[in-house]
Amino acid sequence: MNALQFFEKSLKIGQRMLPPNHPNLATYYISIGLVYYNMGQYRKALEFYEKDVEIMKTAPSLDHTDLATSYNNIALVYDIVGDYSKALKLNEESIYIRGKALPKNHPDLATSYNNIGVVYNNMGEYWKALDFYTKALEIHEKAPARNHCDIGLCYDNIGLVYNYLGEYKKAEEFHGKSFETMQMAVSCDHPSFSSVHHNTGLTHYNMGEYAKALELYEKARSLREKVLPMSHPSLMASYNYIGQVYKNMGEYSKALEIFNKGLEGMKKMPNKNVWSFSNIYLFYSQRLAPIFGTDLLEEHPISAMIYSNIGDVYRLMGDYKKALSFHQKALKVQQNVQCNPLQRATIYVNLGETHRELKDYKKALEYYEKGLELRQMKLPENHPDLGVLFHNMSKLYLAFGEHSKAIEAIQQALKIAQERLPSNHPHFLDCQKTLLLLQTDV
Repeated sequence: MNALQFFEKSLKIGQRMLPPNHPNLATYYISIGLVYYNMGQYRKALEFYEKDVEIMKTAPSLDHTDLATSYNNIALVYDIVGDYSKALKLNEESIYIRGKALPKNHPDLATSYNNIGVVYNNMGEYWKALDFYTKALEIHEKAPARNHCDIGLCYDNIGLVYNYLGEYKKAEEFHGKSFETMQMAVSCDHPSFSSVHHNTGLTHYNMGEYAKALELYEKARSLREKVLPMSHPSLMASYNYIGQVYKNMGEYSKALEIFNKGLEGMKKMPNKNVWSFSNIYLFYSQRLAPIFGTDLLEEHPISAMIYSNIGDVYRLMGDYKKALSFHQKALKVQQNVQCNPLQRATIYVNLGETHRELKDYKKALEYYEKGLELRQMKLPENHPDLGVLFHNMSKLYLAFGEHSKAIEAIQQALKIAQERLPSNHPHFLDCQKTLLLLQTDV
């Protein structure tokens, strides 16, 4: 008997023997919701979590902190499906309840702070995310019985924020702390390490160290495969990032192979028989970071990013018709879901690159400007991703014949690269080549 069958059978027995608002039924509802959550079926999870909350609200004898936990569970679902405003509101209600009932340094408050940090991170509000992750870390560090996994997770989340802010040395520092701290509690091949390996890989990727990034991404993928079905979204994320490394290394056929594995996984809806009770318990106890769901994945941000990356590979291979086809798929998905603003920016920039190659310069500029607006809104003014976009715009201005604008844009790109990237970073070297070419043309 698997977990879902066990809890469903228990619920049926309970519904026959207990009144409809009995606390034991709430326990069954939340357990079934958890199973669906870990299977990636978030709409079903939400249905059972909300039944749990209905009972909590009508049973005054229950501990109100249990209601806070229920709000947290529902907030996680809303965060994953991209409804950040609802996720934020529920997490704030959870903090309000816990703040009244618990000491200021209680670990459950740290959980609420961490969850709000996750929402802000997904909204692209990185400084707010950092503030809440830091609050969570302070509580965990002061706890009498230090939970090294919780502390390590906080370090990892803080490192991820610095990654997004383009502060790669700081990101590396915090991911290193995360690794060292979690080693005190579990072995390096424990599934809890998957996010640490993945996020550290992202740091190396951003610094242009592709071989190291690939090694770490593969470690994360391997650990995830041990506990997750092949259709699980965290594996889709692994394929997406591994594919990006191969793309940047110029191994386009390999990149397409990896991206297509991600697409194959997205088309496989989760099977409720995949998860045994022990797997559910293992996954939950590890508190793996929430990621986008497999419920209707064709309408989720992860699919938009894979489509966009496949389109970019075809652009680099010179197959602009296929490139445009996949970029349009990405655009369609992101118009139907609440993508992270920086994900939307990447989709726009990739579309702009393809239109530039097709010599549709007006359309290219339109998409570049959309991407620029989003990146300037969410990122520091000297963020490396802005430098990449200025470099792209420099090439576009050159194609327009606007030489002075091209020079100005490449100088902006090079200035950012000098401030934020290693001197051997591929983007830094490309900027130098482009500037030299423009100066030679003069």
